[in-house]
Amino acid sequence: MILLKKLFPLFAFALVVMVSHAQNKQGVYVDVSGVIRWEKDHKEAAFFGTNYTAPFAYGNRAILRMGVTAQQAIKDDVYHFSRLGLNAFRVHVWDQEIADAEGNLINNEHLRLFDFLLAELKKRKIKTLVTPIAFWGNGYPEKDENTGSFANKYGKDKSVVSEEAFKAQENYLKQFFKHKNPYTGLTYQEDADILATEINNEPHHSGPKERATEYVNRMTAAIKSTGWTKPIFYNISESPWYADAIVKANVQGHTFQWYPTGLVAGHTLQGNYLPNVAKYKIPFDTIPAFKNRAKAVYEFDAGDVMAPVMYPAMARSFRAAGFQWATQFAYDPMATAYANTEYQTHYLNLAYTPSKAISMLIASKVFHQLGRLDTLNNGNTFGPFKIDYKNSLSEMNTAEEFYYTNSTSSKIVNATKLKHIAGIGNSKIIHYEGRGAYFIDQVAAGVWRLEIMPDAIQIRDPFEKASPQKEVTRIVWNTLPMNINLPDLGSSFTVKGLNQGNTLNLVAVKNEFNVSPGAYLLVKKNLKTNLNAQSIYQNIILGEFVAPKASAGDVFVKHQALKTVSEDIAFQIIAEITGLGLKDSAFVQLNAANRWKNIPLQKAQEYQYTATVPAEMVKNGLLKYQIIVHKANGDYITFPVNVKGNPNAWDKLETESYQTYVAAKDAIVEIFNAALDGKNSNIYNPDWGNSKVEYISEENPSVLNMKLSINIPKSIQLMGFQSFFADKMAGRVSELNNLKKMVIKIKANTENTKVKVGLIDTDAHLFSTEILAGKDFQLIEIPLNQLKNDAQLLLPRPYPGFLPLYYQSPDKAAFDLKNAEKFEITFGYGAGTKPINIAIESIYLK
Repeated sequence: MILLKKLFPLFAFALVVMVSHAQNKQGVYVDVSGVIRWEKDHKEAAFFGTNYTAPFAYGNRAILRMGVTAQQAIKDDVYHFSRLGLNAFRVHVWDQEIADAEGNLINNEHLRLFDFLLAELKKRKIKTLVTPIAFWGNGYPEKDENTGSFANKYGKDKSVVSEEAFKAQENYLKQFFKHKNPYTGLTYQEDADILATEINNEPHHSGPKERATEYVNRMTAAIKSTGWTKPIFYNISESPWYADAIVKANVQGHTFQWYPTGLVAGHTLQGNYLPNVAKYKIPFDTIPAFKNRAKAVYEFDAGDVMAPVMYPAMARSFRAAGFQWATQFAYDPMATAYANTEYQTHYLNLAYTPSKAISMLIASKVFHQLGRLDTLNNGNTFGPFKIDYKNSLSEMNTAEEFYYTNSTSSKIVNATKLKHIAGIGNSKIIHYEGRGAYFIDQVAAGVWRLEIMPDAIQIRDPFEKASPQKEVTRIVWNTLPMNINLPDLGSSFTVKGLNQGNTLNLVAVKNEFNVSPGAYLLVKKNLKTNLNAQSIYQNIILGEFVAPKASAGDVFVKHQALKTVSEDIAFQIIAEITGLGLKDSAFVQLNAANRWKNIPLQKAQEYQYTATVPAEMVKNGLLKYQIIVHKANGDYITFPVNVKGNPNAWDKLETESYQTYVAAKDAIVEIFNAALDGKNSNIYNPDWGNSKVEYISEENPSVLNMKLSINIPKSIQLMGFQSFFADKMAGRVSELNNLKKMVIKIKANTENTKVKVGLIDTDAHLFSTEILAGKDFQLIEIPLNQLKNDAQLLLPRPYPGFLPLYYQSPDKAAFDLKNAEKFEITFGYGAGTKPINIAIESIYLK
């Protein structure tokens, strides 16, 4: 008995070691070459996913204001993560909300929700990189609260230099990593699904470099003192001038971010931004110690871009650069995604941005299937993947998997072997006019699970100033026909509802059936199956289904009028209308050349309506019109201002109209007007403190010029901008072959100022030439046939700032005006020491 008592501590220690070793065998390590490998088989690992903020700050407050519990919101959103095939989660923990001024951990609701989130992710086999220190206040987009935390006391900058701040953070890290998650019963070290830690979020280092190295080492030591044995990462891209000091620290890897289209443009960026994500160049490879460090991307996004082509291209560039972890920032909670208020410049949610969400699914496949440092997969088609900007299409097409972000005509590799399909719109095997995503997965031979989301209709620009009172995407629950042509199912399979309250039970007729949002079991004719709503399939239960309720809104019309159209040529008015009942109607009330005409809007496809303005109504001048909805009960609603009431009533007040200018034959095509277009342009200005962009007038105060000034040439030698104009040509397509010259009205503060002017096409080729501007405004004509292939600026400027400034298309092309969509103007070449500026009033084609 005495001997057993003496031996028991040794036995217990051995047991702990064995348990720890078993846990580690499910984790990862960083080898001597800086490669992240699995403990279990030493194979390379790869992780792709998202950031998500529901336990903290505004994300948490906004969810609660919607009358939803944060716990339920987390369960809903994590389910969607699993549907998108994501296997990685990261967020900077708001230490401001779970720590005091001395760094003591506060076991409160925010920490509880974070632990709940980790437990839900664990159920779905999603791995976590935990970042325990954010420094950030908890307000944005609202005002920060005074939380009394150490970060609140010292701030981001002082936190990485102050001794007292060091001590508070050491105390906090020790308590944070000793904390046990009540939902898993495990510390973060013991939880095999928490793979690594990143010490803090985006540190701003200053002062002696030795102090920076000391900071990282002390925080590392504090974490390891808790028994932590997993990889530790530290950010290197936020303070790149401290890179040599950071790599001296005792960490196993470094973190990076990528915002290739800038942030907070205030509007949706139009045009092809694939050049901005063509390559991620790491500038630290020349530092010897960096070569054996693992590389992770803690945050990335193509801010203010809705086109569903960016994520797969970014995933490819990440793999070519050697990254093994990449997490987008940030996934919008479903509870608040209707308004995109959390981070105005980011917008991603399966229900509300279905095409972008499916592009994330495809990007995850790219990230996992391409090898680390694989630089061979260039071009818009690589392996089973396709990126098609012109058709808003990202695609993965293999024998077993077929995913697409928009309707596609691609040939099926092998329909008999298909097991997984996800998409929006139509393909060779699915026909569906709804606007939501759908997932079709084979769960057994002859048995498939269909999950279909409600329709998402974007009614406003999601990247404009946000407000909880402003709905940007409307959710519509609709019953629509779906045609599924899968050999494994045949043409008359059964369709049975699986999710709660879904009682649908029918037989498809010639592959077609009517379906509402929900989860369904599709079973081949005469096949018996024991599968039901409670059956488990991969990381989900068959009967699970999560979707927002239908938006509570009346009829809404979304329409963008053409800028100009050609005289005497009929053109189409295209509008998206939600909330139109079967017996409701809509029409265009048109006023052209003092003639009135009502033209019925005809349904072209679900939610899309068209009306053709006849050629005899398209006369030189201004064409004005309204879109009027006539409800079955007799009510009228007039757009664009959404006014109720009879539009022909004697006391009806004048309301706004859509308007289009009708151009006379051979009239110019204006592609830039400083007053109208300047503020939506992408500016290149490396010195905003001194170099300026202004809007000024001269003789005529109603005519503005865009003035760009390099006031201290020693600080920068180049300034310029790009602007999108394809929408200005959309109504003049029949005339484009006749346009031979670009004309720019420009002046400079010195004679013979060199300015480069170019046009960028949809395939990202820049065609440019040089002109000389004088001290007085002049019209400079540029023959389009003189434009030559050139390298374009990457605008908005990608962040971090060490990323490439220029993009040169790898293939040469001939200029074709029909493909042009943006122009670029730069100046400052050889500016010398004197201030230099240019002013532009307009640019047009003739």
